[in-house]
Amino acid sequence: MTTVTRFAPSPTGYIHVGNLRTALMNWMIARKNGGTFILRLDDTDQERSKQEYSDGIMEDLEWLGLTWDRVERQSARLDRYAEAADQLRGAGRFYECFESPVELDLKRKKQLNMGKPPVYDRAALRLTEAEKAELRKERGGYWRFELVQERIEWEDGILGPISIDAASVSDPVLIRADGQVLYTFASSVDDIDMGVTSIVRGADHVTNTATQIQIMQAMGGTPPAFAHHSLLTGPQGEALSKRLGTLSLRDLRARGVEPLALLSLMARLGSSKPVEVASSHDELIAGFDVSSFGAAPTKFDAEDLFPLTRHVVQAMPFALVADRIRALGVPDDLAEGFWRMAKDNITVLDDLGAWWVLFRDGAEPMIEPEDAEFIAQAMTLLPEGPYTQATWGEWTAAVKEATGRKGKGLFMPLRKALTGQAHGPEMADVMPLLQTVRAKG
Repeated sequence: MTTVTRFAPSPTGYIHVGNLRTALMNWMIARKNGGTFILRLDDTDQERSKQEYSDGIMEDLEWLGLTWDRVERQSARLDRYAEAADQLRGAGRFYECFESPVELDLKRKKQLNMGKPPVYDRAALRLTEAEKAELRKERGGYWRFELVQERIEWEDGILGPISIDAASVSDPVLIRADGQVLYTFASSVDDIDMGVTSIVRGADHVTNTATQIQIMQAMGGTPPAFAHHSLLTGPQGEALSKRLGTLSLRDLRARGVEPLALLSLMARLGSSKPVEVASSHDELIAGFDVSSFGAAPTKFDAEDLFPLTRHVVQAMPFALVADRIRALGVPDDLAEGFWRMAKDNITVLDDLGAWWVLFRDGAEPMIEPEDAEFIAQAMTLLPEGPYTQATWGEWTAAVKEATGRKGKGLFMPLRKALTGQAHGPEMADVMPLLQTVRAKG
């Protein structure tokens, strides 16, 4: 049987790291098994769903190289949901309810006060047709799915054997009074119709999964294999709100995080395997095993992405960054040398700009008072540019002979005078790139 997975975001916002984990796992399962990966936009919430978010989701996935085989939109399938609802009504599994949110809240509080679980009492099933007709005159009815009150069991790909007593769960609302089809129902219909065979999603969906298994079975479908990954927390174990803007993929991208760095972390975070930077998508896929993931909440720190990004950047060949370096204004004859020097001294590619500004315009000299006379003398011995890799060795030898300085006392003040920094790349590599030496006056 062909493996079919899906990523089903709601286009009511941009993708965050939590969403990405789900998308990546489902994508890797499909690719590892030569299957189909569906991008399904769960956009039945017409008020909150926006085209800009749909476009943003696709843009973020394309940036990461997570290509999909087809796109589906729930908003184009409303007739199918109506048909499926009629099927369940005919089977006696859908029933109309009329309680307001306030009335439901009062019921829940009463049950809790009595020490009972806050489960819907199925009062609507006891309404006569005449009572329903009267209620419809004053308020819209919404629809619940009647669960068979037995244990719902499945072998979870991450959590292991799961067993949930349906009697401990409220019959889920599947269609709101305004006619909006809710996630639990639309997703169940889609997963059956689209032949989805595997679903990986967050552990907060476990109860949803129990009810969806019964919904799928009531429609004559075979539920897919489920796996529920752990939820992410902040570095100190705090709740990680998906509304934190700094954790959206577009904000991480704006900070210079490289796609392979982000994917490498997310492909291993929460698993028994160490985080290692993959050199390609194929390497990511080959090393993926959903059973290696655990159920415990998983700490995520965005700062961990930057050492990984640095690793990715340092491994980039010149050809991959040539256009970017040219756009900075680096002359073609210096571009490759500039990259060789810069790649080991930056974390994100955006750092390249500052290095070129330093070489083009010259650095603000850093000269200690006790070195001022020494630097002035050394600058008289520095020839006019352009410089070569040999310039540093020839110049420092001449300065050493003229001043008697040697070792750190010779090299460090000269480095600080030329670059304004106490540490950095090899000065022999720096010299050919220097367009301006401000310390020369």
